[in-house]
Amino acid sequence: MEEDIEIKPEITNKLAIALDVDDLVVAVRLARNLHPYFGVAKVGLELFSAAGPDIIGTLKDMGYKVFLDLKLHDIPNTVGRASKVLGSLGIDYLTLHTAGGAEMLSAGVEGLAEGASNAEIEVPKALGVTILTSQKETPSDLMRERFLLAKSSGCKGIVCSAKNLEEANSMVPELTFVVPGIRPKGAEHHDQANVATPLTAINNGADLLVIGRAVTDSSDPRRAAREIIMEISQITPKSI
Repeated sequence: MEEDIEIKPEITNKLAIALDVDDLVVAVRLARNLHPYFGVAKVGLELFSAAGPDIIGTLKDMGYKVFLDLKLHDIPNTVGRASKVLGSLGIDYLTLHTAGGAEMLSAGVEGLAEGASNAEIEVPKALGVTILTSQKETPSDLMRERFLLAKSSGCKGIVCSAKNLEEANSMVPELTFVVPGIRPKGAEHHDQANVATPLTAINNGADLLVIGRAVTDSSDPRRAAREIIMEISQITPKSI
C-alpha cells in the first residue's frame, strides 16, 4: 500500500525523471508510472536515438515538461540549425555543451529562439553543460570560465554538479541550476563521480534535480520516488 503523502507542484517541478532507456514502450511505461512524482521528463541521446522526436509529443501530452539532453557540441552553423529544428518541437529545455565555445553557444540559443518563433510557441531554455558528472575533477578555473560562457552566450541555465553550486550562485545567480548525479543516501553511485543527495542539492541552490537510475532501476520505482519527495518536501523550493 502506498504511503499517503502530499505532492505539491512546486516540488515535482523541481524533479526531472531521466528516461535513459532505448525503448519507446519502456520509456512511456516509466513516464506514466512516475508522473505523479516528476514534473519534468529528461530525454537523452539514448532515447532520442531510439524513438526520435515523437517521444516529445507523447511526454507533453502526459503533462510533462520535456528536457532534451543532447549536449549539442559541433561547429556553430550545425548547432544553430539543429537547435532551430529542436526549438520547434515543443521542448522546454535543451542542453548545449559549453566546451563548444561562445560562438557555438550563441548559435544554439539563437536557433532555439528562431525555431520556437516559427512554431509560435514559447522559447525553450538553453542549458549550458559545464562538465560531465562522470569526470572526477572539476577545476575551478574551468568551471568559472564555463559559467560565464553560458551566461554571456544567452543560456538561461547551466548543468553542473552539486559541489559547484556555491560558486555558481556567486557568479551567475540569475541562471537556472540543473543538477544531475542525484542519489538518495545509500544508493549506488553507478558511473557518477560527483553525486549528492536530493536534500543537499536543493539546500545548496539547485533548481532542477535530474534523477535516473536511483528510481528507474529500483525494485519499486514509485516507492523510491516517494522517498525522494518526502526527503525534500520540508523545503519550499524557489520557482524555476
